[in-house]
Amino acid sequence: MNNSTFRTGFLIALGLLAIVLYSSIFIVQQTQYALVLRFGAVQSEIREPGLKFKLPLIDNVTYFDKRVLDLDLPVQTLLSADRQNLEVDAFTRYRIIDPLKFYQAVGNIALANQRLASFTNSVMRNVLANASRDAIVRTERGSLMNRIQEDVNTQAGSLGIEMIDVRLTRVDLPAANSQAVYQRMRTEREREAADLRANGQQRAQTIRARAEREATIIRAEANRQAEELRGQGDADRNRILAEAFSQDPDFFSFYRSMQAYEVGLKAGDTRFVLSPTSDFFRFFNDATGQRNGGGAGAPAQPAPAQPAPAQPAPAQ
Repeated sequence: MNNSTFRTGFLIALGLLAIVLYSSIFIVQQTQYALVLRFGAVQSEIREPGLKFKLPLIDNVTYFDKRVLDLDLPVQTLLSADRQNLEVDAFTRYRIIDPLKFYQAVGNIALANQRLASFTNSVMRNVLANASRDAIVRTERGSLMNRIQEDVNTQAGSLGIEMIDVRLTRVDLPAANSQAVYQRMRTEREREAADLRANGQQRAQTIRARAEREATIIRAEANRQAEELRGQGDADRNRILAEAFSQDPDFFSFYRSMQAYEVGLKAGDTRFVLSPTSDFFRFFNDATGQRNGGGAGAPAQPAPAQPAPAQPAPAQ
């Protein structure tokens, strides 16, 4: 009986000891901070990972994430320096660098996100209100985001938080103004296109007129040179013909008459109503082209008979 009671008591004591040991041990991961709380008061801050100990049933452990955390901000409408309403969509990245201060200031991630959203929205309104729409959208967007990050980081330091990044993902005009802005941009582009087309047509007309003037000048110069060459050729021809006529007037007259026959007496139905004693046919009556009687109406005399050609001697 005593042995059974002793064995039971030993097992109970061993179980209680295991429970106490289990409840006094906790593990801190590499991605975590830990705070040991005793009746709500912070007893220790643990930043290094490993196996840790606490008082069982008295101390509690609260964990916080070391990693970079994301916070997506809701879309809000801001007024720029040039009185333009802009819809701004942004997000932030942060991490906890002081778990004790973070616990004392906000206590959990949800409340920290609310405080950070409030800080970021307030800073964005102040910074973007001093910048124009073009600066926010294009020219100074990077520098503006850096200023917002610095100002938010200053306020977030009181929460034990470090801001890693603040980015403006989308900056647009409100939907009510987008169509009007689009129509105005389209009108401006159409006007620029019309100006470009008008300038192009004017330059085309100028180039075309200059080309036509140059072409007229070139044609006139070419015609002048052609006339000069043609006149020089005619002069050379007349000079050559005159020289040829002076050398042998009879042959020249015969040659010119043959050319006239060739041109006038072509194949086909060629008819002339001329006197047989006309100068045009003088070489038909006389091979030398002489006219008998000296008068235009004198009848043509037959040519003298020519002696018969000698017959060749018979072959020996």
